[in-house]
Amino acid sequence: METKVQCLIVDDEPLAIELLKLHLSKLSSIEIAGAVEDAVDAIDFLNTHKVDLMFLDIHMPEMKGTELLRSLKNPPAVIFTTAYRQYALEGYDLNVLDYLVKPISFGRLTQAVEKYFAYHIQGRSKFLREAEKSEEFLYLQERSFIHKIPLIEIVYAESMGDNLTFYLNNREITSRCTVSSVEEFLSRNGFLRIHRSYIVSLKRITSFGPVSVFIGQKELPIGKTYRKNVLDQLNYKAFFNK
Repeated sequence: METKVQCLIVDDEPLAIELLKLHLSKLSSIEIAGAVEDAVDAIDFLNTHKVDLMFLDIHMPEMKGTELLRSLKNPPAVIFTTAYRQYALEGYDLNVLDYLVKPISFGRLTQAVEKYFAYHIQGRSKFLREAEKSEEFLYLQERSFIHKIPLIEIVYAESMGDNLTFYLNNREITSRCTVSSVEEFLSRNGFLRIHRSYIVSLKRITSFGPVSVFIGQKELPIGKTYRKNVLDQLNYKAFFNK
């Protein structure tokens, strides 16, 4: 039997709750686990129930939805719902799945739900495989956009704090994540972690030495803790034992 996605609706407007319930009742893959009208009740509900996806109003009395989300250590996936467009940027900074402006249409809601399935059913967090048998693409979120990136286009990725910039053939994409969160997937597909801040495509390395690799004219350092593994992977010593 297919397991349904358990969702929680948090909104201080009863009519908004009823509209979401009506829309969600049409989706066989979704089950409404509960609906509450303020952040305090939402916290209590989350502490006692399994919730996969939360539809969260932003503009609520006492505690805004953004404040509630920041207070949660392990929040479920979140889709913001609000009548105030000015909160959109803050919402995406919190890595929510989507941002729905009231009144919410059924079509727009289904698009948001599809993002949940793309992220959490088909793959891991923000970095997804299209399918277990096909690992040709990486999905990246950049603010409100989801980019489907062919792995063959990725030259290397560089970590800068909580952000990871992917350098592609002719563009750059920055997503809020770390090298470690994509390392396992990329390592299976022709990439090598050479430094705490860098992971590179093996196919793009044009030359290398004991402390750095070159991708064309771009020199990238090999970190001390990664050096042995990198040089082994590149078979560096074999060139001097002939």
